[in-house]
Amino acid sequence: MHFDHAGIATADAAELAALFSDLLGCTIVHEEEFDGMAVVFLDLGGSYLELLEPLGDEGTIAGYLDRNGPGIHHLAFATDDVGSALDRADDHGIEVIDEEPRPGAWGHEVAFLHPRDTGGVLVEFVEH
Repeated sequence: MHFDHAGIATADAAELAALFSDLLGCTIVHEEEFDGMAVVFLDLGGSYLELLEPLGDEGTIAGYLDRNGPGIHHLAFATDDVGSALDRADDHGIEVIDEEPRPGAWGHEVAFLHPRDTGGVLVEFVEH
């Protein structure tokens, strides 16, 4: 397993993408609308920034922005088998948000762990 990306909640993904592109010299490698949000991936040379912009007033990212404001939403770790990663989390007594892998952005299988069991960090497992 290795670090894959940091998900960042923002009200304006295009503006933040332009800032990070200029500041970090990274490029946009993927954009899509998915699950009520605009998603933009920036390549950092082996890992990514995933910018998450709500497309309306409701949904996971809209709610997150209302409660917390913009910032890091989650950290994602790539695995060859999301199901096995979930089993390993369960073996460690970590509450899972997703009992089974589900479709995520960019066509990947994903699953999330509850932040109360992971030091306050929303952790995503992602299988490419």
